[in-house]
Amino acid sequence: MAAKKFLRNVTGRITEIIATVTSAGAGNDGDIVALDATGKLDVTVLPVGVGPDVKIHPSSENLVAGNWVNIWNDVGTLKVRKADATAAGKEADGFVLANVTSPANATVYFGGINTALSALTLGATYWLSTTPGAGVATTPPSATGNVVQLLGKAISATEVEAALEDLGIVVA
Repeated sequence: MAAKKFLRNVTGRITEIIATVTSAGAGNDGDIVALDATGKLDVTVLPVGVGPDVKIHPSSENLVAGNWVNIWNDVGTLKVRKADATAAGKEADGFVLANVTSPANATVYFGGINTALSALTLGATYWLSTTPGAGVATTPPSATGNVVQLLGKAISATEVEAALEDLGIVVA
């Protein structure tokens, strides 16, 4: 994507400035904001309380848009990995809407609509599966030691309204 550029008067000189698409925080104070490749504002440029409930953490493995993810403590650093129902401690905390190549930062959505899925059945209830990241199964897992977690309901063939309800059930 070509950089979005603007002209700005900097101490009496007209200077070409590249607009900020994603914000790193206070270091971007005063920047001009540009829309991202989807034609929308990135959530990092919005104030707290406006927009989706997200948090950015480094990934510990490659992630694919739509993956259900788990946030875990890696020796004092919170990291993001694919969620799966094979064992307690890897439940889904949220989902990602963009591909992430580890160890890059991942934007984790804690609720709302996961719009990066496919081949869903409209109205079906989906559960965390034993396939890391994939997460969508129309029946809860039933093998010994599996965790039962409700993810949400399909509102289209490509979207799940996230419930992310950890029922606290481990199959015995």
